Amino acid sequence: MKVDLNSDMGEGFGPYRLCDDEAMMDIVTSANIACGFHAGDPETMARMVRLARERGVDVGAHPGLPDRQGFGRRELPFGPDELRQQMLFQLGALMAIAKAEGVTVSHVSFHAAMGNMINRDPALAAAMMAAIRTVDPDLIVFGTADSIIERAAIEAGLKTLTLFLADRAYDAEGKLVPRGQPGALVKDEAAVRTRVRQFLLDGAVTAIDGALIPMRARSILVHSDTPGSLDLARIVRSEIEAAGGAVTPVSKLLR
Repeated sequence: MKVDLNSDMGEGFGPYRLCDDEAMMDIVTSANIACGFHAGDPETMARMVRLARERGVDVGAHPGLPDRQGFGRRELPFGPDELRQQMLFQLGALMAIAKAEGVTVSHVSFHAAMGNMINRDPALAAAMMAAIRTVDPDLIVFGTADSIIERAAIEAGLKTLTLFLADRAYDAEGKLVPRGQPGALVKDEAAVRTRVRQFLLDGAVTAIDGALIPMRARSILVHSDTPGSLDLARIVRSEIEAAGGAVTPVSKLLR
């Protein structure tokens, strides 16, 4: 059993840092790097790429909406082509910075509101995936199982990696409980350990209403802005290893 462990990283800017990215980079195998819109800046992006290179961690683009104050979690009324260009702008920026550091960008993981907007609009998802394929057909698209994003990526001929979000609650339909609702964020260490163990051993997770739902995924995500994220990521890694699994970067997982 090989499982990727990923986190959204570099989500500060200037002197401001959201979490201890250096410590997180020692735990994860894939890093989704903010590309300057919802968070991040050129210096932070370069620092993340260098850290990933030193630690053998895969580098991915984490594009979001241009909304620093809302941390990219507020939906804004951009048209489909505006969203496409915003995504390409961010992906291109990270790819240029990574290339200058001798690193190849392996994947794309959409952030928050941008991902939500794509994931309910098949036409927008198709346009996004076609754009990604044009830039680099070897890029891997992260998404949840059976989602519009996953289907659009497959239809575009792109590889996909399905995610289990260790620190977010699911409803009985397998959808994420919206942030702001009680219980949407799972930050209790014991609860995260139980959820990850259940996913690894049973391929399932208990929804917020107690229903047992199947969970098809090959990568586990811990958000770096979740309180106690470093300890949660360590718990996830220890559970993967305790179950006899190997924590493996996405590029090696999908060879």
